[in-house]
Amino acid sequence: MRVITGTARGRRLKELKGNDTRPTTDQVKEGMFNILQFDIEGRSVLDLFAGTGQLGIEALSRGAAKAVFVEQRNDAVKLIRENVEMCGFADRSRIVTGEAMSYLGTVREKFDIIILDPPYESELLDKVIAHIARYDLLSPHGIIMAESAATKTLPALSAPYSIYREYRYGRIKLTVYHREGEQ
Repeated sequence: MRVITGTARGRRLKELKGNDTRPTTDQVKEGMFNILQFDIEGRSVLDLFAGTGQLGIEALSRGAAKAVFVEQRNDAVKLIRENVEMCGFADRSRIVTGEAMSYLGTVREKFDIIILDPPYESELLDKVIAHIARYDLLSPHGIIMAESAATKTLPALSAPYSIYREYRYGRIKLTVYHREGEQ
């Protein structure tokens, strides 16, 4: 697992042992950041199911102003800290130990980009997407990038949120939601 491009390009990130964490493949990560490439610079990013932190770190490497990493496993949080420090992004990162829905229930800031990659077998993705829209946690013109199994149908949202597009990478799907700007 490595950082694809940007200021930390080529850095090998530490990984968790075992099969409890499923890192995003390089192909899917490259596709994700090709989609986001013109929307990252200077933006605030939430990596909600951070795992190893690779997606938030990739965003920081490509110029995101700041990233918040949320992960409930203590061993993963420790690894995120190590990866963020190794890449030189500690000053632009906040790492939160906790469950995703609990964090969303307390957050008072809006994000420009929210990256969601929960365990595929959980029902968390639908709940999290609905919560983000209900409490309007995305900035105007913001983006939600949701990774899921290709067979999963994600919820449609009411305005100002909408599904922009879906991309398939074998058995994995990326669903992009956009939030309209203020009228």
